[in-house]
Parts: sequence; C-alpha cells; structure tokens
Amino acid sequence: MGNHETNGSEHQIDDAPTPMTVLGDDKPDAALLESGRMLFAQSCDFVISVARIEQLPPPGLPEIAFAGRSNVGKSSLINALTGRKTLARTSNTPGRTQQINFFDLGCRLMLVDLPGFGYARAPRKEVAEWTRLIHLYLKGRVDLRRLCLLIDSRHGLKENDLAVMRELDKAAVVYQLALTKVDKIKTAQLEKTILAVTQKLKEHPAAMPAIHVTSAAKGRGIETMRAELAQLATAEPLG
Repeated sequence: MGNHETNGSEHQIDDAPTPMTVLGDDKPDAALLESGRMLFAQSCDFVISVARIEQLPPPGLPEIAFAGRSNVGKSSLINALTGRKTLARTSNTPGRTQQINFFDLGCRLMLVDLPGFGYARAPRKEVAEWTRLIHLYLKGRVDLRRLCLLIDSRHGLKENDLAVMRELDKAAVVYQLALTKVDKIKTAQLEKTILAVTQKLKEHPAAMPAIHVTSAAKGRGIETMRAELAQLATAEPLG
C-alpha cells in the first residue's frame, strides 16, 4: 500500500497513548442510537462488484469498508447491521467473496465488502489478485472514512491480521477492530481475547483505540456499531 490521503479528524493519527475502549454492551446516548437505527433502516441497495481497480465507482458517498480473514463474518455483519438476511452473500466456504462489493445505504453511506485475506479455497493466483485489489482500493480511496478490520473472537489476532495491521500503519490508513462471533465462545475466553487484542493495539499507531464486540447471530453490539458508523454518513441523502 502507498500513502493514504486522509480526510478530516477521522484520519488523524495521534502518537500519544490512548486508553482502550470496548464497544458492545455499553450503549451510546439515545439520540445516537436513534440516528443509527434510522440510517440502517433505510434502503440498502447493491451497486457494483469490482474485480479491477478501474471499475471502482466514482467518488461520492462516504465509504465504510469491512475487511478480515476469509470466513471471519464480514457478510454476516453487514447483513446484521442493515437488518437483512441476504444483502451480502454468506458462506461457510472461505474465499466466497471474490470481488469488492459496494452497497448504497440510503444515499448517505456506502458499505464496502472486501474480499477476505489469508486462507481461502481458491487458486493461489486468484487469492493474490484479490489481495492486490484490496491494497489498490485502500491506497488512496478519498471517500474511505473508516476501515473496519474484523477479527474472529474464537481465534484472536493471527499473523496475517498483524501483517495487514502493519501495512495499514505504514500507509496511515486508520482502522478499527471488531471482534466477531462472540456468541460462539465463553465469557472467560472472550475477556482473555479482548485483553490480548487491546494490549496489541497499543503497538499500532493507525488503529483506533476502541474495539467493537459483536455477534451477527445474536445482535450483540450491532446497535452500538450502527450509532458510531452513522456519525460518518452525510447529513442529507445525496442525489
């Protein structure tokens, strides 16, 4: 990845140490929750699947991208946020998402489902092409307001997660971690994973200090994530 052109306060990296915050069961104030609910209740329409960088849609809406290892639950989380079951395709087969998929949320926000990285049941050449496509997208997409990097709570941070985080730090692409599938592990294991992740985040200057704790299946953390992401949307629908 190359240098990423930042936009506003969301992309400013503060070298000063910041306390870590876990977002999930805590609730934002009622106004923020309602803002998130209203935004994600809007129509969410598929726009385009991009296999080559020249196919990217023109700049317009603020973009929220979702990245993570293959089968981490990106599509399931997008479906949960938007209250739909089949908006983003889900599969138990790693590597199902093979292109960058764009979804227009109420003409106010673009949700971007990135191909998974790491292990995938696909030819190595195809996986390399997905990886290159992701890097090119992140390299200077001026509409990108936040990259949500999803981590499977059952496994915690793996080396390929850390490699991506190091690249994002180097390119000054601000990102936020979200633990997924927290309904599938016991509370003690989840607490241990949260502690390990928050400690590791202190080594990564481009990482936001707050992490989301989510379960697409049970709805945990979904309201909170909606409320936070809604603050990045345009105030009025475009178009």
